[in-house]
Formats: sequence, C-alpha cells, structure tokens
Amino acid sequence: MRRSLRWTGAPWRGLAVAGAGLAAATGLVASAPPDPLGERTGGDTTVFATGRNAFSFPAANLEDPERTRFVIGNSFFRRNWVETGGSTTARDGLGPHFIARSCGGCHIQDGRGEPPAIFNRLGETRDPLVSLLLRLSIPGTDPHGGPNPEPVYGDQLNTAAVHGVKPEGQATLRYDTLRGRFADGTRYTLLKPTYGVRDLGYGPLHEGTMIGPRIAPQIIGVGLLEAIDEADILANAADQAAAPGPIKGMPNRVWDAPSGRTLLGRFGWKANVATIAHQTGGAFVGDMGITSRHFPSESCTTTQADCAASPSGVSAGARGQHGVEIDDKTFDDVVFYQATLAPPARRDASDAQVLRGQTLFAQAQCATCHRPSYVTKEGPFPRLTSKALSGQRIWPYTDMLLHDMGEGLADGRPDFLASGRQWRTPPLWGIGLIKDVNGHTRLLHDGRARGVLEAVLWHGGEAEEARQNVLKMNKADREALVRFVESL
Repeated sequence: MRRSLRWTGAPWRGLAVAGAGLAAATGLVASAPPDPLGERTGGDTTVFATGRNAFSFPAANLEDPERTRFVIGNSFFRRNWVETGGSTTARDGLGPHFIARSCGGCHIQDGRGEPPAIFNRLGETRDPLVSLLLRLSIPGTDPHGGPNPEPVYGDQLNTAAVHGVKPEGQATLRYDTLRGRFADGTRYTLLKPTYGVRDLGYGPLHEGTMIGPRIAPQIIGVGLLEAIDEADILANAADQAAAPGPIKGMPNRVWDAPSGRTLLGRFGWKANVATIAHQTGGAFVGDMGITSRHFPSESCTTTQADCAASPSGVSAGARGQHGVEIDDKTFDDVVFYQATLAPPARRDASDAQVLRGQTLFAQAQCATCHRPSYVTKEGPFPRLTSKALSGQRIWPYTDMLLHDMGEGLADGRPDFLASGRQWRTPPLWGIGLIKDVNGHTRLLHDGRARGVLEAVLWHGGEAEEARQNVLKMNKADREALVRFVESL
C-alpha cells in the first residue's frame, strides 16, 4: 500500500527527481494514511500540501517514469514562449496575437487568476487583464454548434501582439457596490462588474457582440474530473429532474477537436469543453498563438492582415513535425502534466466547526449541485493520462452540470447548449488554499466574489432557495459554513 505525502513547507525546487528522491527534493515526507473522514480528496492521488505550491504536485501514486513525464510537461507549461526570430527555436511561435506568454502566465502556480486590483478615482481599471479574458461572440452558432465568433476579433479579445502586429484592444472594468443585510441585521456588500473595451486595433465590434468575462481557474484534479463516468453525470441530471424543487441541472454537449466528435462537456465555466486535450489546444492557440495538430491555424480573422502576414514558429519543425508550432509529443506532455496534478488533502476534517458547516452545507441544499463524491473510471485518451487516476474515490463537490444561476450572474452569452444564464457547477476542492497559492480569495467566473460567502450571495435562479437559507443563518453558522467549504 502506498503512503501519502505531506508537505512540510520547504521551498519549491522542481520535480526533476523520481521515487524516493522526490520527497527529499520537495520537502514531502511519508506519513500514515489519513483517517476516513474525507481528507483524501483525490483518493490515492492525494497529496498533503499547503502553502504556495499546494496545487503543483503530481498525483501521489504515479510511477517513476510518469513523474519524469510530469516534470517535462511542467517545464513547457510554465516557461515563456518567444516570438519567431528570437534567440531560441525551442519555444518559438508566440503570437501573432496573444494574452499570455505561457500557460502558467494565467494559471499562476497552477492556481486561480484574479481581476486587476488597481482602480482610478472613477472606479475604473485600465490595467491589462491577463488572468481574466473576454470571450466574444455574436448571435448564431459556429459549424459545430458552438458560439459564433465576432467577425473582426474572433472568439476572444487578445490584448497583446508580436512586433509588427497590432494588439486587438484592451478590456476595461469597473465595479458598482450592491448592499444588503442578513436576517440578523449584519450588513454585506457585493461588487457588480461592468466590462467594456477600448483601443480597438481593427475597428468597432459588431453591434450584436456578446462579451463573456472568464477568470483562469485552478487546475488541480482535472484528470480525475475527466475520468468520472459519463453515466454518473447524466444520473445527476436525471435525479434532479425527478426530484421536487427548482434545481434541474443539464449536461452540455460540445465539439471536441482531438476526438473529432461531440462529447459531454466537463470543463470551462459553461462546461463548454469536453477534454483536457481540447482545452489545452484551444488555450495554446487562443491565448498564446501557438498552433498544434488539432488547432493548426492562427486565430487571425480576414480583417487582420498584419496578423495573417506574421511568420510562424519553427520549434515543432525542428523536431520533425512541420506545419504547427508545438509538436505532438510536447503537447501531449503538457496535457499529461495537467491531468496528473494532484488535489491537495482536506484540512481540519474532524474539527467541530467544520463538521457543523458540513451539516449546514447539506441543509442549505448546496450539496444538491455540489455533489460530494464519485469513483473514477478512465479518461478518454489513455496516452494523455495515468492509470493511477482510475478507480479512485474522489471528493470534488460538483455535479458537472449546467444550472440557471439567475440574472445577477448572467452574461447573456450562449455556449453550445448552455444559455446566457447557465453555469457549470465548479468543483470546490482546494478552494481554501487559493489564498496560500495565489494570495487572494476571488471566486466565481469573473472573480467578482471576494470569498466564499460573497460567492453564495451571488447565487440566484435555481440556487435562490439555497441563497435564502444562507441569508437566514446567524453569524456562527455562516462562519461554520465558510469554514467547511474552505476545508475542502
């Protein structure tokens, strides 16, 4: 039986070691298996880690060769890509348009992005939004039934560009303050964001453009979510449909480029992506301008002549694969890295306040959408993941379904079967460690919530009754509820 790993606070030194050497190099030491109260969030994959690097460890039960592959994928995930013609051809091909220079530029420490923190006296920010991007679309659908891209700027606003190419523009953000009270009289405030664009490089947006802000989420455990049996997710929808009450989740069905077919959506804020491979390929070309086998064309529109004329990178060609900028092996290693990132263990699982919060979580109907547990099967692409992720009892707290969350959270932008008011139930594991990893507690699809309680107070639509249940809680119960969620 494998032993779990516990983080002891030593600084990150990379994972260029395997087996027993991993523990020595990273500060992980063997410990006895945890008690059965739910600490092992990812089953045998769980790592006992806190602090800045809590989201950056491989699954604890990987074999030694897989740990080496994890290290290689980690390198290409974190390091910057460069413009063609630079001093290196190992990672060239950045742009023409881009948002970030690496995957880790948005998913800092494999964690969650946040909105800009600096605003002017009018309450507006003009800082570049890096970990927060703007999706763009107009009415209608693309050939696969997905969002119809804005004709001049495509499916997202790219805020940076290589030399000789104009950036597409910049995003603007301001907040209005909403005020309310709990039933016991305690006051609260919420931040309501308003988004816009400025300095557009290629003319105005289409008059029917819909804008959807998206924050980069933490990526722990995504390989385990990919390995949840589709039947279990569909059973969630069937159970909710048969039960009384307003909670009626539905699955999304989306086009998956790597498999060439329509699959169940699992990732993205609207469950608009089916596999880690598609998410990775889409992010490489959309966020960094790096083409790959299933995304071989730069995202230049017909209006953007300077973008189309920009030279392509040669790093993949140097490895024997021409016509793209990241070769299959490197791409697959980056996918494997993400798929095998371990969820960290729960903290304080037997604490009395945490246990009280767990009871309140269920009583408030939160667990209806945030389903606690599953047993994993296998991912869709065995070469891109590990068998170590199969057959694990995991505790992500999500039903993986779409729910109408009310007008307050609506972005008005459909995405495959998802309406402008629907959002996927996000997994809650690791939520209490975001502050350790990323230094903030911003939650929801655009980071508007400044913590767990504010996120709950933004719930509406199908979750309005749950929100009302929380509004009726006294201070001690609210604190217990938050403490439980932050223990996950």
